[in-house]
Amino acid sequence: MTATLRRTTTVQAFLRADRVLILGCTPLAEQLIHEIASRPDDRHAVIGVLDDRAPAPGHAVGELFLGPLSCLETVVETLGPQRIVVALAERRGRMPVSTLVDCCASRGVIVEDATEFYERLTGKLAIESMTPMSAVSFGRLAPSQLQQALAQTLSLSTALLLLILLSPLLALIAVAIKLDSEGPVLFAQERVGRHGQPFTLRKFRTMQHGRARRSEWECDNRDQVTRVGRWLRVFRLDELPQFVNILRGEMNLVGPRPHPVSNLELFTLVTRNLNEITGAAISCYALRVMVRPGLTGWAQVRYRYANNLEEEIEKLRYDLHYIKHVSLWLDLRIILETIRVVIGGRVMGDETGSTRRQGLFGKVGRTTEA
Repeated sequence: MTATLRRTTTVQAFLRADRVLILGCTPLAEQLIHEIASRPDDRHAVIGVLDDRAPAPGHAVGELFLGPLSCLETVVETLGPQRIVVALAERRGRMPVSTLVDCCASRGVIVEDATEFYERLTGKLAIESMTPMSAVSFGRLAPSQLQQALAQTLSLSTALLLLILLSPLLALIAVAIKLDSEGPVLFAQERVGRHGQPFTLRKFRTMQHGRARRSEWECDNRDQVTRVGRWLRVFRLDELPQFVNILRGEMNLVGPRPHPVSNLELFTLVTRNLNEITGAAISCYALRVMVRPGLTGWAQVRYRYANNLEEEIEKLRYDLHYIKHVSLWLDLRIILETIRVVIGGRVMGDETGSTRRQGLFGKVGRTTEA
């Protein structure tokens, strides 16, 4: 009975969904299929994939492969897609332009580029599909002087107000840290700022002072967190001293979280994307530091903690989406979402099916002292 009801609900959801036909058996097409499948309540459903090159055995496209691009007109007439997403790696000479115009436009079928569809669906960039020209276009999309002035004014005024209002709490936290463990109240670390310029980030110390760290990731050093530090991390109160960094003009309220300078070479290397079409190496990290780092950001409210390089790259996708679409309204949206997370917390799922609660400011993988 329950299984039948579940199948019926799934069929009904499929019938109500936006029926998507994908052109191209590419890595980006695989990502799209995975993202849509992972959103059972989403309004999109992939009905098939067309490409002149059949997928290899075991390919993620699997049973969704319908045949070559020459079948486009027949598939449109038979299956009635509402949206065609073009994910072809090489489009010159392969793109069925006339069929798309004659068969699809006349039927009201939406034709969309896969990278734009992926970004709109997920809120992150498909960095593997970035070309040198799309990377250059980030320079034209950089925040205007007015946008930068508005963001900094909002950040400065908010930081100053909160430092005044929270000064009794800051003093109480400082006393608790000194009573709980030996060592300084504040932890200082060199971080990467705007245009790659280093600055000293400060936060309340949450780990045992002077003990060697096993790695740069928070998950490997949890046993070194102090009793007070554990509570500070739960409510993310350890981040409050960064309001001083904002007043110094080194950070904004909203932006990509700053990485440690010690990791700059590593992150620059691993984020040199090899474009899946041209094979050109694109320095995505240079794009990430186009704006001031933030106390909170798009990646922090959309993704969980990063505890390895693969997860760091996933957060990079969100950071680049933010930089591409940065605006005062997006900043306000992120601030409101952060407040919601602070007050109520949010259960964050990981790919193993476990959950963890993320409060205030998500991290880019807690490093050394987080």
